[in-house]
Amino acid sequence: QVQLVESGGGLVQAGGSLRLSCAASGSISSRNVMGWYRQAPGKQRELVATITSGGATNYADSVEGRFTISRDNAKDTVYLQMNSLKPEDTAVYYCNIFIRAHYYWGQGTQVTVSS
Repeated sequence: QVQLVESGGGLVQAGGSLRLSCAASGSISSRNVMGWYRQAPGKQRELVATITSGGATNYADSVEGRFTISRDNAKDTVYLQMNSLKPEDTAVYYCNIFIRAHYYWGQGTQVTVSS
């Protein structure tokens, strides 16, 4: 089993920044993909960014150039640095890890961007 614990959400004004963290624990293999997804009210959950254990990254077009995903493999932790936040970034952000053909999810952390 794998557990994910997120932190770092909150309320910020448009144009501001937030940094999300997600620590994984349990049976973690060295080869995995970690990522962030988000779900706004009334909308489907969508990909924000992913990063492989080798450091390859992938971003949604809507956050490219504003958000940066990174990870510390020694700590099994993934980060999401969010800059130039917009009201449309408001959502619950979920950490995800894909490992041994299974997806595991964190409990989610609320990010609210005021205009």
